Amino acid sequence: MKLLYAEDETAMSEAVTDILEYHNYSVDAVYDGADALAYAREGHYDGIILDVMMPKMDGFQVLKAIREAGDRTPVLLLTAKAEVEDRITGLDLGADDYLPKPFATGELLARVRAMLRRREEFTPDILRCGDLSLNTSNAELRCGENLVVLPKLEFQLMELLMRNRGICLSTEDMLTKVWGYDTEADIGIVWVYISYLRKRLAAIGSGVEIRARRGVGYTLEAPK
Repeated sequence: MKLLYAEDETAMSEAVTDILEYHNYSVDAVYDGADALAYAREGHYDGIILDVMMPKMDGFQVLKAIREAGDRTPVLLLTAKAEVEDRITGLDLGADDYLPKPFATGELLARVRAMLRRREEFTPDILRCGDLSLNTSNAELRCGENLVVLPKLEFQLMELLMRNRGICLSTEDMLTKVWGYDTEADIGIVWVYISYLRKRLAAIGSGVEIRARRGVGYTLEAPK
């Protein structure tokens, strides 16, 4: 799952990003409202977390612009303000949930999970392709009785492939969606991780293949 997180307090942003990434979310962190809106417009996110009090544009302005553009990505608002009027404003603008600061880590994670469950399109915890299954709650990749727990980046790449099984994804698209919109990683890192995943599939005895289409990208395909 890929999240956009906008928070102008650097220490808070780093701490929350670390927590989310530890729980297998891919996070693009930005530090002002203008960047939050730009990333929301350019990226494809499963959820957006917006601090209300930010420079350049506040969270309410960003949320309003997102919704006016027709973007229905779930949004969780974070703020130090706990007044009822602010909560009403956020919800009226199209926020899916509202969490006042300071908050407990467990509650943040629960709110994020709930926000993602409320997406218009239901996303199951178990993704399947042929004889292969991926448990998105614990990163287990399984074929029959054989399983392996994937490291974070391998999990995120396999999740992306399984959610788009049968669809050819470009290397550039995979780099952006897994490593982030502003990554400095070279495109070759995608090839390296594709190789890792192919070895995982062979190790657990799966017939599912990650096939390369020259000049186009990669697709996950089950044997017919």
